[in-house]
Amino acid sequence: MIFNNISFILHKPQLSENIGLCARGMKNFGFKNLSLIDPKPLFPNDKILATSVGAKDIIEKSKVYSSLEKSLIKTDILIATSARFRNKNIKHISLHDLKRINFKKKVSFLFGSEASGLSNNEVSYADYTLQIPSNSHFRSLNLSHSLVVVAHSVSNLMSKNKANFKKSKKIEKATKNEISAMLNFCLTNLENQNFFKQKAKKPKMLENLRSIFYKMELSKKEIRILSSVFAGLIKKP
Repeated sequence: MIFNNISFILHKPQLSENIGLCARGMKNFGFKNLSLIDPKPLFPNDKILATSVGAKDIIEKSKVYSSLEKSLIKTDILIATSARFRNKNIKHISLHDLKRINFKKKVSFLFGSEASGLSNNEVSYADYTLQIPSNSHFRSLNLSHSLVVVAHSVSNLMSKNKANFKKSKKIEKATKNEISAMLNFCLTNLENQNFFKQKAKKPKMLENLRSIFYKMELSKKEIRILSSVFAGLIKKP
């Protein structure tokens, strides 16, 4: 079932109630894959289970990761939700644009913590950013409310079978894990070549490099080619 391709990722959630309500909202619309990155409260706990009501099965089967990168191993397309428009070279989409997403792929929706949302570093892993339309003078939405809006929109789209994409069956899109491995190989070799001479600028350079590769929709073949190119560049003559 295509609903199984959709995952919801909560990045550093702070409140037990919100985690439980997110699980409840997911089940309301037929979704079941929940991941958490470094949650602040003990997970699971009684308050999370209580607020999830009939969605305890989602809580019990959810996965907890120590970092965002580790949670994306089985993700093909990552959509980061944000109340702010990012001045970055990344595709910004609306709820209406979700009909153009191929939900036959493994798609994950990323939500930031209640206090600070998502940083540019976390957004750099995404293929798209999604902004939920709201009052321009008060854009901040509760975490569980944001998830419910997205879950409702995606559920409607999938129920209407609007995701109709045609691509050659011979082309296999690279997974986030394969992109991560290729990128880490590249960065390790750049580090060995003393590429990051200005240490203060290194975090921003890493963020930009990651953003470039994660949004390119690379195929498995292209990943192999790029890895070979990077390996060739470091060979001594």
